[in-house]
Amino acid sequence: MSCLYEIPDLLQARELREIARQLADAPWQDGRASAGGQAAQVKNNEQLPRDCDAARAIRDCVLRALDRSTAFFSMALPRRVFPPHVNRYGGQRNHYGAHVDNAIRLSGEHGQALRTDLSATVFLNDPDDYDGGALLIGTGLAQRSIKLPAGHMVLYSGNSVHQVTPVTRGHRLAVFFWIESMVRDDAQRDLLHDLDMSILSLRNRHGDDATSVALTGTYHNLLRMWAAP
Repeated sequence: MSCLYEIPDLLQARELREIARQLADAPWQDGRASAGGQAAQVKNNEQLPRDCDAARAIRDCVLRALDRSTAFFSMALPRRVFPPHVNRYGGQRNHYGAHVDNAIRLSGEHGQALRTDLSATVFLNDPDDYDGGALLIGTGLAQRSIKLPAGHMVLYSGNSVHQVTPVTRGHRLAVFFWIESMVRDDAQRDLLHDLDMSILSLRNRHGDDATSVALTGTYHNLLRMWAAP
């Protein structure tokens, strides 16, 4: 499956401890508020109200982590990031059926439209803390099952069919959000990321030799051709 990336340790241990403290007495509410029409019919989880103190603190923490992540920038080439939400699965609110995210989300107090080129989930607790709760991305033989350690992030195409399987023990805690990329086409964005990683490997082995410089020029020319900043 193209356009599916994992970023380990996006959040540091001290950040995860602070997030756990924020969630200790968090005011959870029905998660269907952020879902589109079709998705709301299959969504059964809880979310933090976007304006509560815990949601604000966790949102700011995740956005700072994204700002320092060169891997995230290379993979997503972000133009805009939708403000992250925090969700919880467990008890009677324990799953999210198969759905596709809305192509356009309204972001911010003025309702600015954002295209959901990429979807992201940051896991806030470890897989041992709960049973079930796998993020299934894709369908049929191409389907991937994702359960990552706390602090890890998965990034995948916004047009993917995905679901969260029922949590049968404990609670699954995560942050989710969407990204509008400067390069809207998945194949072009994947190619740029592959080229970026190849250039980095060459530079690590040979420094800024003529080949590395030439390929860097090619990367930026392709970015200039495809990007809409």
